[in-house]
Amino acid sequence: MNTNLSTAELHLWQIVEENPKKIVDMSIIQLSQFANVSTATIVRTLKKMGYAGYTAYREQIRQNLEHNFTYNVLNDADKQIKNVILKNEIELRNTLKNLDYGTIEDSILAVKQARLVYVFARGLSTSLGRELQIKLQLMNKYTELYDDPNIIKILSKKIPRDCLVIFISLNGETSELLYAAKKLEKNDVLKIVFTTNSQGSLVEFSDFLFLGYKSNKNYFPEFEVSSRLPLQVMVRIFLDAYAVRKQAH
Repeated sequence: MNTNLSTAELHLWQIVEENPKKIVDMSIIQLSQFANVSTATIVRTLKKMGYAGYTAYREQIRQNLEHNFTYNVLNDADKQIKNVILKNEIELRNTLKNLDYGTIEDSILAVKQARLVYVFARGLSTSLGRELQIKLQLMNKYTELYDDPNIIKILSKKIPRDCLVIFISLNGETSELLYAAKKLEKNDVLKIVFTTNSQGSLVEFSDFLFLGYKSNKNYFPEFEVSSRLPLQVMVRIFLDAYAVRKQAH
């Protein structure tokens, strides 16, 4: 997924997210007229958002609408609250679609083999880092969490290659995390990255990548407080999977 959308693409994406019941019965030509954009813009936007094309996206809408009838809250909510609820469902569904089984198993093995696990996170992502730290420690894996930018930079130069570092970053562009990732890459230290931005600079330094889906809708546009739901889902799945594999042995 590439969420770096142009103005026209953002306009289109907002329209299709807000009008799923109308879109599901439209041809690409009809959508083009409805949204006042070219068919090329439609195809380009949907590919950036992780879909093979318009037909694949429309089928996903149809499945979502059929599934949504099971949610009683949607029968009573007005349009605005429905959009709020569906935003979370879309993020959840697409995050699960992005998960790679091999990455989960390889990450579990890497953490098991690591002498020590470091978790680097900043801002609201720190709470997820703390959950990782506590639960890994409960499973007898020594884990340290750091969110101070200066400490992260200093430590990244000293971590040996028999350890492992987990990065949690919504946009994958946090400067101190990038600095740390570059130093760790140079020293051949394994890195697990949890993010929602496939184009984020942090992605290229990941050895194991958990890539979630984040909606472009932000109800707090003036502040960097976007929901960490996609990250939370992936961290929880990783931790539960780790616990299951550990219990099996």
